[in-house]
Amino acid sequence: MSTFLYRVGRAAYRHPLRAIGAWVLLLAVLIGALVLNPPRLSTEFRIDGTPAQEVIDQLGRELPEAAGGQGSIVFQAPEGERLDSLALAAAVAESVANVYAVEHVVDPAELIAAQSERGGAPAPPGGSPPGNPEQAPAAPPAGMLVVDGQPVLGVTVSPDGRVALLQFQFTDQLFELPAGTVGDTVAAAEAPAEDAGIAVLPGATLQEIPEVIGVAEIVGVGVAALVLLVTLGSVVAAGLPLANALVGVATGIGGAFALGHLFQLNSISVVLALMLGLAVGIDYALFIVNRQRWLILNKGLDAQEATARAVGTAGSAVFFAGTTVVIALTAMLVVGISLLSVMALIAAATVAIAVLVALTFLPALLGLLKERICSPAARRRAAGHADRSRSPSRQWSGFVVRHRLLVVLAVVAVTALLAAPMTSMRLGMPSAESYSSGTPQRDGYDAVADSFGEGFNGPLVAVASSTQPGTPLDQQALQEVVGDLGALDGVQTAIPAGLSQDGATAVLSVIPTSGPTDEATEELVTQIRDRADRYADEFGIDLGVTGLTAIGIDMSERLAEVLPLYLAVVLGLSLLVLLLVFRSVLVPIKATAGFLLSILATFGATTAVFQWGWLNEVFGFDTTTPVMSMLPIIVTGVLYGLAMDYQIFLVSSMRESHVHGHHGTDSVVDGFTQASRVVVAAAVIMIAVFSGFIFNADPMVKQMGFALAIGITIDAFLIRLTLVPAVMSMFGDRAWWLPRWLDRLLPDLDVEGDKLLQQLDRQRQDAAAPERRTAEEPVSTPSR
Repeated sequence: MSTFLYRVGRAAYRHPLRAIGAWVLLLAVLIGALVLNPPRLSTEFRIDGTPAQEVIDQLGRELPEAAGGQGSIVFQAPEGERLDSLALAAAVAESVANVYAVEHVVDPAELIAAQSERGGAPAPPGGSPPGNPEQAPAAPPAGMLVVDGQPVLGVTVSPDGRVALLQFQFTDQLFELPAGTVGDTVAAAEAPAEDAGIAVLPGATLQEIPEVIGVAEIVGVGVAALVLLVTLGSVVAAGLPLANALVGVATGIGGAFALGHLFQLNSISVVLALMLGLAVGIDYALFIVNRQRWLILNKGLDAQEATARAVGTAGSAVFFAGTTVVIALTAMLVVGISLLSVMALIAAATVAIAVLVALTFLPALLGLLKERICSPAARRRAAGHADRSRSPSRQWSGFVVRHRLLVVLAVVAVTALLAAPMTSMRLGMPSAESYSSGTPQRDGYDAVADSFGEGFNGPLVAVASSTQPGTPLDQQALQEVVGDLGALDGVQTAIPAGLSQDGATAVLSVIPTSGPTDEATEELVTQIRDRADRYADEFGIDLGVTGLTAIGIDMSERLAEVLPLYLAVVLGLSLLVLLLVFRSVLVPIKATAGFLLSILATFGATTAVFQWGWLNEVFGFDTTTPVMSMLPIIVTGVLYGLAMDYQIFLVSSMRESHVHGHHGTDSVVDGFTQASRVVVAAAVIMIAVFSGFIFNADPMVKQMGFALAIGITIDAFLIRLTLVPAVMSMFGDRAWWLPRWLDRLLPDLDVEGDKLLQQLDRQRQDAAAPERRTAEEPVSTPSR
């Protein structure tokens, strides 16, 4: 491996314009594809194979006119006025009429007329048939807005007349709508209402997708640049990892956008790819550039040879580090949830591209710089550098090795303390309530909650169908089911909301008294599902439930079912990779055990901040929320891959020291001293990049950024830089034990580059041999 990568690095260095031109050409092709087919992001997703998704799919089959995406708009009256007054009611009615006139928005009057023609029961005047479970129509008959003696369909007015809620649906799901449809819909509602002094608040599904890159994210990248400058000591050298990361991210995400018409591209997928692409792109380039400069400054090699060797040795570690990340991400495919599958594939592709960029584009940039990669000042500092025995890294590793037992106990105790809150972790899907105060999403949520009740922000959609396929529902039995649901504790109201053409399927809207992320709503969903068997036996009605809360419950259960399989795949494949890299049985096992400590501590800290509210104001939000259902499996995959990055970079240096003659604790201390500085820099860079996303407006992005930032902090500094050298020193040379039969079976990948160096030495000796022989031959003199 190291020999092959040595040749790749040398070729890219010698022909930089070819390598750079290839990447520029690829980017140009992607940009052209994006211009011809602009990307479209969605905040919606499918959770295949869950009861909640099956109900949504059933609704699409049996009642397609009610299966489009949903929207809601909140109208707020000026201070001291009522929306049901003559003047303001007319303005609201005009806004509503404008909304229904927008192409791809369903007009409930036309829907009611169509249902009446075929003999079906029309939707109630205050609502429209639901499709999207997050924004299902929920207006009860009371509180209708009346203008000129006619109810304004889809509108409900609060008891105090201050707020009106419009709920409507589109002909298609939101991500399938033509570009600009959502914006046109909001604009249609705003003009008449705002002219009358009425405030207009679009619902969460009509809000623009929060910006992926904001000020905080840019600050995070700026911190990464500062760390690079301090670590490498040169503006030019520090700029290379940043350029490397930008090319990798642009290629990875650009490719995802270019292929976005083949699958539903969710905004959270792009954010994860962006976070990982920036972090690993910078880190991988940093390891190679740092090794190249070290070879120049400490071994006296020229820039070309140093680049080739750096790609051959550090590049091998980069390759296998990237491989573990890709394995951890692609293993998410076993979960069987399309959102996670797309997210994992895009992120894995971006990481793989980051590796390729580091191994080809980066040495080409170094080929352009040549000897200028090391400034004269850097060469002077290296020439006069003091003995490394007094460096902070050697002093720290010496302390850890001397007190290894106490260090191990302390690390285990700290991680156990951090993990304690995990015992009360509650999973769910974030709602508009999870946004910070002052955001449009939160303002709309609060207005609805204050005027109508928390449950209007997360109505449950129940689909009732006959147990005999194709047989019309018994309307009397259906009314009894509706009445029974309405009488349940925790239900504010339950009403019919639509009937299929054959009368065999009905849609019911169930409004809880609690919000979508409340535990009481989860209990209500469970209670309704538990009554389904009784409804089937007594009334011949099959009842299914969906909605934001139901989706969260189903996703949590689904992930809990597949988590053991996922961990088995990830750990099994990654242990095999680590076994190949380190040629040791114990090192991969210790690496995985350390990861378990860090991931438990990460989940505990995330629970304490987001669910318990500890330090939440520090991170820019003022509400508590359940941990996102998908977060554990996403963070497990990402953090495991990144943790193995640091394991490979750090322990491969220890193994390199061991292979080159150091034994016992000496190899641990020497390898740690050699690699720890760049590992610390890489960890700080990742923490800075991930932390920038903590202040993103989207609560899902916020949670993901925090979990990854705190996870890297724990794993890099507590586990890899503290626990690992302590445990390695306990085992000494036994840490590299490998059974002879296994040693014969495993290929020698030469990650440390030992065989590469031997080959280069032989080549130099062979090249020098003719010169020596020529020099040793006696000079003949002509005879006289």
